[in-house]
Amino acid sequence: MEFLRRWEGRPCRLGVFPGSFNPVTVAHLALGQAALGVVDEVVFVLPRQFPHKTYSGASLEQRMELLSLALAAHPRLSAAVSENGLFVEIAKECQDAYGADVRLSFLCGRDAAERIVNWDYGRPAAFTDMLRKFDLLVAARAGEYDPPQDVLASFCGLKLKGAFDHVSASEVRSRMANDEPWEHLVPEAARQRVSEIYIAKKAR
Repeated sequence: MEFLRRWEGRPCRLGVFPGSFNPVTVAHLALGQAALGVVDEVVFVLPRQFPHKTYSGASLEQRMELLSLALAAHPRLSAAVSENGLFVEIAKECQDAYGADVRLSFLCGRDAAERIVNWDYGRPAAFTDMLRKFDLLVAARAGEYDPPQDVLASFCGLKLKGAFDHVSASEVRSRMANDEPWEHLVPEAARQRVSEIYIAKKAR
């Protein structure tokens, strides 16, 4: 795990927020800030490779830059690049970096939680085995998430300060493509570079 920025403290409970951040949005930032009411530190994790998608649009290096800009004013929001994209692989990298005693809580929205629970991990008990290594903090997104009863104890709802159902990285890109206002969907500290990176690609 390669850190772009890291809190100087030693967390007992670490929030882990994997994503493609293409680009980072105000919803990403709000989720990270909300989690700080539960965990000591949140690390935004950008995988070098994803299990279900490939890099398009902004490069890995550009997304790293945007994350660093967006999180710069928030000391307990860290950022890192992982070698792999599966939660169980990211959990291993986090424990290698933070120590085996740290409690890991992965952050996601309702839509991502549904994908995680229903993902084909290759064997029936794989997901419940994973939940021995971490739990999940899930923010409502177009509705609250209702996890299956057999894993209910490993899920906790996360309340955001504000309404973010309309915010997504794909919405930012769509608005840019259609010359519609998008700036309000992106953290102010990263807006200029988002414009330079994404508008420049559109113009080519």
